[in-house]
Amino acid sequence: MVMDLDVAVIGGGPGGSTTGTLLKKYNPDLKVGIFEREKFPRDHVGESQLPGISAILEEMGCWDKVEAANFPIKLGGTYRWGKSRELWDVAFFPFEQFQDEPRPAKYDGQRRSTAFQVDRAIYDKILLDHAQEMGCNVYEETRVLEVVRTGDHVDFLRLESGEEVHARHYVDASGHSGFLRRAMGVQVDCPTTLQNIAIWDYYQNAEWAVEIGVGGTFIQVLSVGFGWIWFIPLGPTRTSIGLVVPAEYYKNCGKKPQELYLEAIGKDERLVGLMKNAVSEGKLQTTKDWSFIASRQTGDNWYLVGECGGFADPILSAGLTITHAGGRELASTLLELDRGKLDPTWLKEQYQQRQSQRVRNHMRFAEYWYSANTQLSDLQEHTQKIARDNGLDLTPQKAWAWLAQGGFIREDLTTGTGSFSVQAIRALGEYLTEVPMDSPLATNNIFTLNLAGATWTERARYGEGKVTKQDGYEREGRLLPLDGLFDLMVNILQREKRSPGIVNMIKAAAENMRDDPALRHHVVISALRAWEAMVLDGWVTASYDPSVELVDLSSEYLAIRKTTYDQSKELVTAV
Repeated sequence: MVMDLDVAVIGGGPGGSTTGTLLKKYNPDLKVGIFEREKFPRDHVGESQLPGISAILEEMGCWDKVEAANFPIKLGGTYRWGKSRELWDVAFFPFEQFQDEPRPAKYDGQRRSTAFQVDRAIYDKILLDHAQEMGCNVYEETRVLEVVRTGDHVDFLRLESGEEVHARHYVDASGHSGFLRRAMGVQVDCPTTLQNIAIWDYYQNAEWAVEIGVGGTFIQVLSVGFGWIWFIPLGPTRTSIGLVVPAEYYKNCGKKPQELYLEAIGKDERLVGLMKNAVSEGKLQTTKDWSFIASRQTGDNWYLVGECGGFADPILSAGLTITHAGGRELASTLLELDRGKLDPTWLKEQYQQRQSQRVRNHMRFAEYWYSANTQLSDLQEHTQKIARDNGLDLTPQKAWAWLAQGGFIREDLTTGTGSFSVQAIRALGEYLTEVPMDSPLATNNIFTLNLAGATWTERARYGEGKVTKQDGYEREGRLLPLDGLFDLMVNILQREKRSPGIVNMIKAAAENMRDDPALRHHVVISALRAWEAMVLDGWVTASYDPSVELVDLSSEYLAIRKTTYDQSKELVTAV
């Protein structure tokens, strides 16, 4: 009654299946067991994705399977949120450029910039079945009854059947329940006032709010005074519709979940129109959306991945992104531990730091979204408390500085905070609390590299089942990685301070890197974003010299495309 494995995974959701799949992809000889207490398919909340997941699905080898399921293609989101009642969009990909193409399509071209809106009953089963096809031993309807441990070391798992599971590594991918996390006595921190509940149901035959090309659409996020509603098409006929309200409001309103839910969806005219032919599946569910983070992500021979290690408010659709990214990085970490070439303590510290920082960044941005939404008329005290507790008076300068506390240069070499790029955050200032709209690249022309007080550091970089050391500088919690376009910008700024020369050197580098004009343009845009993030994080000092030309970057450095709806509900597009 003893099972011997290399890696035992508790939970067969996206965290467990991503970790297991990539372990088997890069080391087929590993014995990986995934223990799932339920029988798939089963419904699960958290259906809206971000584009970063698509690259991970491709690496796992299951993007084609997910695409073949005919889930709606998410091009962005439509919001009624912020300072006015008008609708506005955040687009991952310019929808007027989205080309009609047959489905299923390949992970190429425009599809690299899109995401999916997934029916989790179908999606999670695709991923778990794929993990099994890759060689993982999958045990559904198999409950882990006990974690037997000695101090911080997991000795074995005891199943409900009485069987013992012995492994070299143990992974908690059990979601919000955090089965192993709780068994190991790991405390959780709730460094935010975002303590909400979610109430949701599924409907057949609701209309899509937006249909773009073949299968393209936007999710809907709509303020309703005392909370907000999500409207997420999951397929040609099925839609997830949910309500999120602060737990305190729910407690004080004296209404049952169904009563509050029906009140919310009934008071929104746009939603009522979309649901005129919709039929409820009668699966009303509730859950606590407590934003939290575990005090530890790893131990002696155990690891947390996904929601059991931390959860950020669902307003940013970040849950699945955090989970998939964590699974990918954990697989690389475990594989590297087995290779024995890097210090195990360093590998665990890097994993811990990356997972915790990812959740904290999303929490911070979610707090910003709530505190800047004046449409939450019944929750003004709640949103004011969010701002007050964080010392945020919502002036443009304070809002920008507050968002930047996590750093605009992230460890995955992207520029932004939470789920959004620097440019997206700036453009959203029209709808949320204003942030400075002008780029420092547009108002300055002298840029001086500033490494004073910085220390040399080595951070982990994850890819292809490996962990490599990435050189960089660190100062006051901010990171400047010497890799990719950041390394390019450091080299350029060591030779040139004037913006005309800097821009010419960027373009020359792009010519050498890429033959395709579109790819060269992408390199230029990305380098400009890296440059701006370096200014915002203090790695570059910007100033203005009237004797030096001020470069106009407007033709090359666009923010995001913003759209509004007029009173007749016709789409009006403005750049």
